[in-house]
Amino acid sequence: MVDVLKGLNTQQMQAVKIVEGPSVILAGAGSGKTRVLIHKVLNLIENHHVDSRSIVMITFTNKAAREMKERIARATGSEADLGYVGTFHSFCCMLLRRDGEHIGIPRSFVIYDDDDQQQVLKQILKKMHTKYSPRFFSSKISEAKNQLVSPERYLELFSYYKAAEVAEVYHQYQKELKQNHALDFDDLIMKVVELFRKHPPVLEKYQDRYKHLLVDEFQDTNVAQYTLTQKLAAKHKNITVVGDFSQSIYSWRGADIRNLEKFSEDFPEATTINLEQNYRSTQNILDFAFEVISQNETHPILQLFTEQDGGEEITYYNADNEEDEAVYIANVIQQLANKANYRDISVLYRTNAQSRAIEEVFLHYGIPYTLIGGTRFYERKEIKDILSYLRLFLHPTDSVALERVKKIGKRRFERFKELYTKVKETVEDIPTVELMEMVFESTEYLGLYDPDVEEDYARLENIKELKSVALSFPHIVEFLEQVALVESEYFEGEKGGKSRDGVRLMTLHQAKGLEFDYVFITGLEEGILPHSRSIDDLHQLEEERRLFYVGITRARNKLYITYARRRMIFGRRNEAMKSRFIRADEDAEYETVEDDEWW
Repeated sequence: MVDVLKGLNTQQMQAVKIVEGPSVILAGAGSGKTRVLIHKVLNLIENHHVDSRSIVMITFTNKAAREMKERIARATGSEADLGYVGTFHSFCCMLLRRDGEHIGIPRSFVIYDDDDQQQVLKQILKKMHTKYSPRFFSSKISEAKNQLVSPERYLELFSYYKAAEVAEVYHQYQKELKQNHALDFDDLIMKVVELFRKHPPVLEKYQDRYKHLLVDEFQDTNVAQYTLTQKLAAKHKNITVVGDFSQSIYSWRGADIRNLEKFSEDFPEATTINLEQNYRSTQNILDFAFEVISQNETHPILQLFTEQDGGEEITYYNADNEEDEAVYIANVIQQLANKANYRDISVLYRTNAQSRAIEEVFLHYGIPYTLIGGTRFYERKEIKDILSYLRLFLHPTDSVALERVKKIGKRRFERFKELYTKVKETVEDIPTVELMEMVFESTEYLGLYDPDVEEDYARLENIKELKSVALSFPHIVEFLEQVALVESEYFEGEKGGKSRDGVRLMTLHQAKGLEFDYVFITGLEEGILPHSRSIDDLHQLEEERRLFYVGITRARNKLYITYARRRMIFGRRNEAMKSRFIRADEDAEYETVEDDEWW
């Protein structure tokens, strides 16, 4: 028999021992929540003889689901036949295949991915002659579905100036999906909630089949996911949710931090267990994390502790500019490479655009790196588009650039040809940034991206970062030569197989759930972290602080914080102001390195 309490601390044991009724596990970063979930399942099966098929574990990624299954199988010595282990979307897909016909969904329905969704919307928008992008409408439709708002009710709940047009597109979009026997990913959850509401016997069937429900990362659930969870657990109330207010960083995806509070209202008899013992970081790192996150006022804060020694002090580096910041990081990493693997080092940043300066310095220094969840700067779609326009100014027969520009749009290509005819005799006398602006104005290229859509806003930030590079290389020939040299260094690094074991570069959002021995968090300046879009909104500002907290708690042994006095931000050299998130710590006893000391 498996000893389900072996190796658990007191709080973890308390969480595992709860067999019946609702419970909330507030699990701090690195506090062993996955272990608790697995041991809780083992306790139900081994010690309380709960039918394993009645247990459902909901995770937010397929990777997490696989890990759960593998660890349970290792503990029991066999493949546990659980009712379900997986994501909300895959769980709902299974339910709709079984019972979706009750609400007119055939068992053979197809699931439209993002590309399919964009194609359907393009067809609809072409008929409606609207000027807004498909990406804008898909974002708004997704937002509505995450809140369980149908096309018919859209105007009851949304009243912004584009709402009427979105409601109409949403209606046409759903009509098209129905004709094609298709659902998109957001439909999967919304339609199961609809099924449960319209057909109570179906809901009761699944309530009796799945009597024990465990949901991970509950702070990241949206309205639809919360409603689904609440309905499934309403009859037997054997539900455990695991989350941490301080790690809620996905409101832009529809995640609602209030769901943890709402759960306690819907299940007032719930037992709450705090997991605050950390098994990842040193106490110095945890103390710093608490100093940062305790500035938030709208949610509970866990104070993490560890049995480890205090550890190394946090190091601040005050760089002169973004290049100096990247060079400092590169030099420190070269020193760390004597005692650590590159893959155990991570550089985190708030926006994808920040990777450009770091990538170029790493390539110059020969430091191998891997971009996690992202594309190298000069390989990003929008960057390659603009570079293709610029290459055509010098070589109008460049077949690769020509083909790419034509695909951007026929009307835009015709307007670019007019611009080329006008400036071709003097093109080398025009500064690179001015040429870019001419392209933007003549082709209306920037109109492809809607700043109200998160993904599009990131692309616009990348375009502005390219303008920053252009300011350093005002002659177009030198600019394109610089880009080609950087791209060739990409190739050389990959040819040598270096990148697979390289330093991990990623945004703070992409770092969630990961951990590294050494972590650099860059760009701790007002307007970057916290991001300029969040500064005037208390809730967004607190989410930015939670994002910084997530970054801090990725570090096991050593944390470096960097910021600059001046930074080229989107084509302008600005005086930078130190982030409010670290200004309060100016007098704290942390090691601070000035830019003339680190070497």
